[in-house]
Amino acid sequence: MRTNRLQANSSKTEVLWCSSGRRQHQIPTTSVRIGTVDVLPVSLVRHLGVYIDSDVAMRSHMTATVRSCFAALRQLRSVRLCLPQQALLTLIRALIISNFDYYCSVLVGVSGHLLDRLQSVLNAAARLVFSARRSERITPLLRDLHSLRVPERIRFRLCSDVPMSQRHSSVLPR
Repeated sequence: MRTNRLQANSSKTEVLWCSSGRRQHQIPTTSVRIGTVDVLPVSLVRHLGVYIDSDVAMRSHMTATVRSCFAALRQLRSVRLCLPQQALLTLIRALIISNFDYYCSVLVGVSGHLLDRLQSVLNAAARLVFSARRSERITPLLRDLHSLRVPERIRFRLCSDVPMSQRHSSVLPR
């Protein structure tokens, strides 16, 4: 920082100690000196819209994502009768599906329980589009929307985001 004549902004600088859930009690709680600024460690940081907690389990990120998606779904539910189905589907893709696709790379290895919470958002969105009851089967609705389940969506996005120069040549057609 000194070489580039930069100064740490104490109001924006955060320190996150990462460890497993079992070793959380061993994380230091004293301040860390960065340059001339003392910074207290935090248990949660937000970077580019992704919440990272100190055990890197992504619980905080999933909670925030699910909360914001369900809030958008509640707002869409109030106007769904005024919109054609295609417009409603476009809004769902813009407000909800885009959140999933933006964060897919950080969701690799997340527990099944947390992925189920995200899946519940997709299920609720599909029910909203088709005005289906909660007791109806979700698989046909997702199929009609051409929507993948969350684990498959994560794998698909990871595979499709790999630049062509980094793909293995034997997999590509000649």
